[in-house]
Amino acid sequence: MIGIDDILRIIIADFHIVAAITAAFYLLAFVCAVREIMISRTSQGSIAWILALALLPFPTALLYLIVGWKAFDDYATDRIRNGRAARPLRAKDLALIDRETSHKWPVQTKVSEVPFLSGNEVELLVDGKATFDSIFAGIETAKHYLLVQFYIVRDDALGKELAERLIERARAGVKVYLLYDDIGSTGMPRRYRAQLREAGIKVAGFNQRHKFMRIYGPTRINYRNHRKIVVVDGEHAWVGGHNVGVEYLGEDPRFGRWRDTHVRVSGPAALGCGLLFREDWEWATGEVLPAAPPEHVATPGEQSVLVMGSGPADKLEECAIAFTDLIGRARERLWIVSPYFVPDTDIRTALFAARLRGVDVRIMLPNEPDHKMVWLASIAHADAMVEHGVSVYRYTDGFLHQKVVLMDDQIASVGSVNFDNRSFAINFEITLWFPDKQAIDSVEAMLVEDFKLCRQVDIAEVRQRPLPMRFLTQAARLLSPLL
Repeated sequence: MIGIDDILRIIIADFHIVAAITAAFYLLAFVCAVREIMISRTSQGSIAWILALALLPFPTALLYLIVGWKAFDDYATDRIRNGRAARPLRAKDLALIDRETSHKWPVQTKVSEVPFLSGNEVELLVDGKATFDSIFAGIETAKHYLLVQFYIVRDDALGKELAERLIERARAGVKVYLLYDDIGSTGMPRRYRAQLREAGIKVAGFNQRHKFMRIYGPTRINYRNHRKIVVVDGEHAWVGGHNVGVEYLGEDPRFGRWRDTHVRVSGPAALGCGLLFREDWEWATGEVLPAAPPEHVATPGEQSVLVMGSGPADKLEECAIAFTDLIGRARERLWIVSPYFVPDTDIRTALFAARLRGVDVRIMLPNEPDHKMVWLASIAHADAMVEHGVSVYRYTDGFLHQKVVLMDDQIASVGSVNFDNRSFAINFEITLWFPDKQAIDSVEAMLVEDFKLCRQVDIAEVRQRPLPMRFLTQAARLLSPLL
């Protein structure tokens, strides 16, 4: 039997190994601390990291690599090489640029690095059946190429149907590309990808070239591609909140109805969605897809659309800038719908200021959680909104997952962006902006019906929360930057 003396002798004999490992962790912690100082955006977060690295280098240094170390310079380089800055010139060459609207919304235009494009037809798609009926009908019409990108792709009934439809098009000679997020689609079996590849479909995980613990760089597990994009022949595109899973059709008994929104755009804006896919594809695979627009671009409608891509490769937190500007410009109403509401200080301040201006600020959130920690933090933030006079509504007819914003009678947005730090600063996201009356009226009518299925949170409910619940929500709120 090994005694304490034997254990001590083993440790002493290998003391040089222990010392080397300890020194390595302190050195790694020092490098992480220096980097955090150099790239700091908030003093509170940076001080917390530095103290943790100094006092507990293991495992804080490893945690920092996963959560805190953001390095997407190579993605930004790819984006520059692909000519994102030249997109406005391409649009001008095609005479599709909506100059008046682009001038009216300069922040959103500059963040997107593209102008508003006219000549589109827009269709709002409410819930999963309408969304996937429309997507599958569009896939059937593909003649040249299909670009398909989802955060989550499950190997369930809906995932199998998607695979069958993509395989059919690939066998018909259509070039098909499928991009998924490695974290969101963790449960995707190899056989799912294998059957697609056997049919000639190119399949890639977003981080497949950037392994979990690369020797020459940090991990990317915290930075996810949350975009949902389908593009058919550069003529039609689908963007919104739905992923590929039967729960998005309302078939999961745990959630019941899954309230979500997608949008179909046909026209020049579909090319913008395709360009975002191409950037992500090059990052994931190293393969450069052709990006030149066709000589003739169909203009099936008269609606103007802006395609805004955002993510951790941006020099600034441009997604947050775009939405903060929108909040600041609201004068009559600001309706925000999001499944996760964990705003940072700037967004909270802008919302409070809008309410003080007399704006009808409404925030629609789920009544039931799908992620407990985020839900608890969301309650703390929502309660603060109620205390400042902001109207908070809880959707009661199933789980609410749509990401929609309506500001005055001026503009509406639909996309993949949640109102939390992860969407504003950490994830790759996409938002479509609609300034025309037809789209705004459609979004308004949809949300009016949704509000009928909500209960409003009043100040009495906030003040009557049990002490243990208040403690849990405030504790979860402390983790807001990571949620």
